[in-house]
Amino acid sequence: MTPSFSLHIADADLEPEPLDPGQIVSGVPEVSGKVVWESPDGRQVRGIWQITPGVVTDTEADELFVVISGSATVEVEGGATLRVGPGDMAVLRAGDRTTWTVHETLRKAYAISL
Repeated sequence: MTPSFSLHIADADLEPEPLDPGQIVSGVPEVSGKVVWESPDGRQVRGIWQITPGVVTDTEADELFVVISGSATVEVEGGATLRVGPGDMAVLRAGDRTTWTVHETLRKAYAISL
């Protein structure tokens, strides 16, 4: 069992997470992240994720996230357009097809359910 902990998100060290080139619409976005907790069955994941400016597409899992820094516009195909920045919380649903336009390097804390 993982003990309780705290972590300063704004300056936590992250590891590169290469993007699939097919997800990149424009720019040269780079992704990094860190899983800070995962349930024993792997169905619950908590972590930090960061992306530099550019436009990318994704298919989402059930996710709640809070933006720590930066800004982006997230267009959900057939749904809402989310404009997110520091202090904003957002919820994405499994299967949502999204387009992320990252205006300034965005860092978020997330909780994903698989």
